[in-house]
Amino acid sequence: MPSEHETHTSDTHTSDTHSSAPRLLEQRGVDTIPDEERTSSPRDLVSILLGSNLCLGVIVFGWLPVSFGLGLWPAVTSVVTGTVVGVAVTAPLALVSLRTGTNLSTSSGAQFGVRGRLIGSVVGLLLALGYTALTLWIGGDVIVGTLTRVAGLPDTGAAHALAYAALAACTVVGAVYGYRLLLRLSKILAVSMTALLALGLIAYAPDLTAAAPPDTPYLLGSFWPTWLLSAVAAGLSGPIAFITLLGDYTRYISPRRHGTRPVLAATCLGLLVGLLLPQLFGTYTALAARAALDYAGPLVDAAPAWYLLPLLLAAAAGSVGNAGLMLYSMGLDLDAIVPRATRPQATAIAACVATAFVFLGHFVWDAQSAMTSFVLLLTAVGTPWAVITTIGYVRCRGEYDAEALQVFNRRAKGGSYWFTGGWHPGATLSWTVGAAVGLAAVSTPLYEGPLLALTGGVDCSFVLSGLVGGVLYATLEARAPARTPVRTPERVPRVRP
Repeated sequence: MPSEHETHTSDTHTSDTHSSAPRLLEQRGVDTIPDEERTSSPRDLVSILLGSNLCLGVIVFGWLPVSFGLGLWPAVTSVVTGTVVGVAVTAPLALVSLRTGTNLSTSSGAQFGVRGRLIGSVVGLLLALGYTALTLWIGGDVIVGTLTRVAGLPDTGAAHALAYAALAACTVVGAVYGYRLLLRLSKILAVSMTALLALGLIAYAPDLTAAAPPDTPYLLGSFWPTWLLSAVAAGLSGPIAFITLLGDYTRYISPRRHGTRPVLAATCLGLLVGLLLPQLFGTYTALAARAALDYAGPLVDAAPAWYLLPLLLAAAAGSVGNAGLMLYSMGLDLDAIVPRATRPQATAIAACVATAFVFLGHFVWDAQSAMTSFVLLLTAVGTPWAVITTIGYVRCRGEYDAEALQVFNRRAKGGSYWFTGGWHPGATLSWTVGAAVGLAAVSTPLYEGPLLALTGGVDCSFVLSGLVGGVLYATLEARAPARTPVRTPERVPRVRP
């Protein structure tokens, strides 16, 4: 059987390389998935977006508004508003990989060039890296805190290190086995984690208050700037984290059997429910636990004794499910950057880097500042890439040359998306300008951009970065005819929604 490396460098497959029966250990890297292997459905997409997000790594984002000084309803409205806006921007990207049969970073080569799509690979790698580390970090802290209360485990650095390592090891197994194992796990988590969170609503109800914790002033000094910061950092950042991940799942859905409307509807439903349910649970429990400067410790301390075991299960299983998908995506992005590496090799390397970030998160960085700065900076950089890729999808009407997208992976040259040395100058320039404007307009606890003086101190980074990058790209492309690649026998025909 050819390795993932061989799928990059050769078009020759033996007759038994991919049988009709699905295999648990995924054999594919970022090469194009043949239609006969694309056996998932929109319902599977909802399951994976719901099950994988019901974890403490997503729940903790519901704590951010409370740590910023917002009470119950301001926190809820900011999270809901940001999430809805983020889903509107992010969900259409799911349709790209439905057409191309490969992940989104590779698919973006149609706009950025087969080498320029490395921009998407790097952005995706950083997003997945940060969220993987965050999930392992918060999950490990809750596990140690719970075992301290239940079994008297000493709350030491060694205990935290052991918990992080154990979670990371389990995560690597799921990520290496790949999509089908992670899909099965997500289906189980969608049911079990929903039940555990429902129990949590009962467990923390006696201590719930609508007011922010005492001595927690507005982070930005007044209500509206802080509310807007919460909408971006806690709400919008959730969907934006999926700008390169959605294609990892929709590439396994066949456009022969499923139109664009069911896939888009499933993406919107999965993102909305999968993100709002855990994040609002995080807001609920943060207020009940009076969690101002830290979330994991107060969450465990405020839990009644009967909820400690469910909390331990939620921290372990949910963390493995979410981090597994993020690490799987990291492996694909690194595999796309370094075509000589196989997907399992790239996944193992990514796991080591993510685990190192977990230790930095616990022993070096301040939780609130690190989380807020990370999501705001990457949102500013990632939004223009997402907007440009979406505009490109609309311009080509969902028609892609799947073979030409794989040129870089095969270490070849030429094809429909070679442009100028493998880069599309207009798309690359548009993303660069958009990202630069976003970084200049961002406001984080660690860095404030120079454009804040023009926006009244309000963080408009994601709006400005997406608007500038998108408008510039559309303007430059308006002067060139839309590129619709010639249909080839290998490509999947377009279907009407």
